[in-house]
Amino acid sequence: MRGGASGRWGSAGTTPRSLSTGSSPRGSEPGSEDGEELVEVTLDLQDDDTIVLRSVEPAAAQAALGALRLPAPARPPGELADGGGASSSSSRSPSIRRTSSYRLLQFSQELKAEAMARARQFSQDLTKRFSRSHSRDESHYQQAPPSSGSGIESALAARAERRQRAQLARTRSGAHRALRGLRFISGNKASNAWRDVQTNFDRLARDGYLSRSDFAECIGMTESKEFALELFDTLSRRRRMKVDTINKEELREIWQQITDNSFDSRLQIFFDMVDKNADGRIGEAEVKEIIMLSASANKLSRLKEQAEEYAALIMEELDPEELGYIELWQLETLLLQKDTYVNYSQALSYTSQALSQNLALRKKGSIRKISYTLTYYVEDNWRRLWVLALWIGIMAGLFTWKFIQYRDRYVFNVMGYCVTTAKGAAETLKLNMAIILLPVCRNTITWLRNTRAARVLPFDDSINFHKTIAAAIVVGVILHAGNHIVCDFPRLIHSSDEMYAPLAQYFGETKPTYFTLFKGAEGVTGLIMVVCMIIAFTLATRWFRRNLVKLPKPFDKLTGFNAFWYSHHLFAIVYVALIVHGQCVYLIRVWYRKTTWMYLAVPVCLYAGERILRFFRSGSCSVRLLKVAIYPGNVLSLQMSKPPTFRYKSGNTCLFSVQQCHPLNGIVILVSQSLLNCVHPFSITSAPGDDYLSIHVRQLGDWTRELKRVFSAACEPPVSGKSGLLRADDTTKKTLPKLCIDGPYGSSAQDYGKYDVLLLVGLGIGATPFISILKDLLNNIIKMEEEEGASTDLYPPTGRNKPHVDLNTLMRVATRPKKVLKTTNAYFYWVTREQGSFDWFKGVMNEIAELDQRNIIEMHNYLTSVYEEGDARSALITMLQSLNHAKNGVDIVSGTKVRTHFARPNWKKVLAKIASKHPYAKIGVFYCGTPVLAQELGKLCHEFNGKCTTKFDFHKEHF
Repeated sequence: MRGGASGRWGSAGTTPRSLSTGSSPRGSEPGSEDGEELVEVTLDLQDDDTIVLRSVEPAAAQAALGALRLPAPARPPGELADGGGASSSSSRSPSIRRTSSYRLLQFSQELKAEAMARARQFSQDLTKRFSRSHSRDESHYQQAPPSSGSGIESALAARAERRQRAQLARTRSGAHRALRGLRFISGNKASNAWRDVQTNFDRLARDGYLSRSDFAECIGMTESKEFALELFDTLSRRRRMKVDTINKEELREIWQQITDNSFDSRLQIFFDMVDKNADGRIGEAEVKEIIMLSASANKLSRLKEQAEEYAALIMEELDPEELGYIELWQLETLLLQKDTYVNYSQALSYTSQALSQNLALRKKGSIRKISYTLTYYVEDNWRRLWVLALWIGIMAGLFTWKFIQYRDRYVFNVMGYCVTTAKGAAETLKLNMAIILLPVCRNTITWLRNTRAARVLPFDDSINFHKTIAAAIVVGVILHAGNHIVCDFPRLIHSSDEMYAPLAQYFGETKPTYFTLFKGAEGVTGLIMVVCMIIAFTLATRWFRRNLVKLPKPFDKLTGFNAFWYSHHLFAIVYVALIVHGQCVYLIRVWYRKTTWMYLAVPVCLYAGERILRFFRSGSCSVRLLKVAIYPGNVLSLQMSKPPTFRYKSGNTCLFSVQQCHPLNGIVILVSQSLLNCVHPFSITSAPGDDYLSIHVRQLGDWTRELKRVFSAACEPPVSGKSGLLRADDTTKKTLPKLCIDGPYGSSAQDYGKYDVLLLVGLGIGATPFISILKDLLNNIIKMEEEEGASTDLYPPTGRNKPHVDLNTLMRVATRPKKVLKTTNAYFYWVTREQGSFDWFKGVMNEIAELDQRNIIEMHNYLTSVYEEGDARSALITMLQSLNHAKNGVDIVSGTKVRTHFARPNWKKVLAKIASKHPYAKIGVFYCGTPVLAQELGKLCHEFNGKCTTKFDFHKEHF
């Protein structure tokens, strides 16, 4: 290896830990607790790329020479025993042949004297150098006599003793965990990514050289460019070079270093990134700088603001001797022993042995596997299956009935199977146009959820059933209108006079033309219905409703929730046209055979009654805004007064609209008022026991964007001493908009109380319904404890010299209703990609963590913007997170008492943990978020239902 004057151990493969290790055949050394004989090996790096074995000593010999060797561990990582040393800059790790400890001991006798002399000399040099440079607590040392060096020597001795204990602890444990830590490139990429790196180099290189600015993109660190540039500078500094370009061979060397499987090598690189001045020590300023770099790589803006505070915390923990610096072994100790700090919300790492009590791991045959799959599929979906089967059966029956009816009539001789198909499709259209209104009768469905009908009807899939019926209507329109336009009408027009004569009573004495057929009431109403349906169906699709289609102005108004809302109100025109169309239909003259009105009578009246009720109820349920706050991530929090008649369950939703806006911004507010008059459903985040209502709205479309704009104009900027949020309350001088609410309406989450265990999974703003459930659970827990305390108070003490218990007291105690909480545990997993999201429900989480003394609720926060545990970019964040919670009880990421995990959860392990912990339990899995994760969770629940005794019941809501 090439030497240098800096005295640093710079090789990717040779690190201070490999230079001083203890490993030998097991013996009976009295000083070893685990029966190992420890050997200390001291190596010297020369300028000619060679390694010289300085000494090999057993642990017993080292203990005997403790007075002479204690200062040696305090030398900066990489410096030699004589203080001069050499620095390594080569990226290739030399291979060292491993030998048994008894052979190495032969060399120690010859080198022992020289090693002892060099150790004494190094201790003296280090003491002199430290007395000149140490200035962290200058005022403290000024009070001591200048000639006194006992404080420094005792501090060095104390640190050396700690280092010995850390080395022994790593020998006994922790080394196997180190292989998973400090990965600069994730394991699945490092194994086969060099080919991609070469491809990137060929694409980005200029004249065979890759510039420093393109290094991050070349190695796949585009999302953390600052970290990649610092890594580039560190590895260049280790090569004693300051360059802005590298060739492919140098890139290969760098790649080998950052993908090295040796933990010691990766630790040295990370240490060198922090140690900017290459003196083998890390000061508080350098710790602050690497904290800010890690925070920037993981998009943790708030952590950057508190970097100085957290740097002081690390120095306080790792530098108790107050020497003003930390060394490599101390950083390693914090990394390997961070789990000892974590006593809250431990990460999930359950092995197959822990799950064997509950999971059936035996392999099944193909037939048995298919049988199990079908059994559990039917068990999970039998409500959907029988409703769909009944619906399809009714449609098939109606289609067949009309098909046969018209095949037996004379018109079949003229128009053929075209008319039979058109009339059969028309009969299914009558049915579907009637029942499509039922799934959107919110009040009726909310009432039915509380009856026995909920046992057999899948009310959770009401909107999906509404969409399915709409798809069937599209098919029916194509069959009905298509056959009329392209088949039976042309056959009627081109039929002979003899064939047409019997049909003259329906179409007139004169044979009609195309124009004649379409200008009548039947044709006009049919055309109106088709046009309105095309508009409503198109704007209801996900692409238009979610603003995924970008149209130029002014056509951009055709996308978004408002376009979906108003276009759906075209159904009123459609139903009027449908009734007229049914009364003027061809080929039928008897009134009681015109059955369109019969199909529509009950559903239309039911839906009309619901809309009338909603109109009057929302007008009478205007609420007073108590507090408004706009949180990071474009989330609007509204806290309002609770109407006396508004009774709801956790998980319910409500509709609200902005009925009146104060003209704060002129024409902008007028436009907002027209946009916000339509109602929008939102989950209630307050608990039923709270004396207020609260909702959280995230800006996702045009409606929510206008809502946020209106309330932002009404909010006041933050004042000193409060959080930096836009807020409004009773003291706000500006006039707040008037809100009208309607509801509550049921959802799948409201039935959480019938399950033994809850697994609540929320993505981003999808956590809103589960916050209400968690608060309700907490309130029930507190209420049960109060009832238990009150019941004991009703029993006065009895016995000699005690008051007598009368019969009324006993009856009151016996008849007192006791609240039984069936749910024994709840697991809440909140996955978000923004650190500011944790502000939304910070108060609720802290309250639960403080008051849940029975540990019924277990909360897990996941931040996906932070790299997974073990990645070098998040290593310092993980260390700091564990340390700060152990010291202060607060998570540095969320600002709550709940630990924040990094990256995405391993849902298979999550379900495996719960299944192992709760055998034979009925677990309700409730999910609110995007459809992608819903599919994964649904499959996992289905998979575990076939493996274990725990029953997972999956429910989902999409936003």
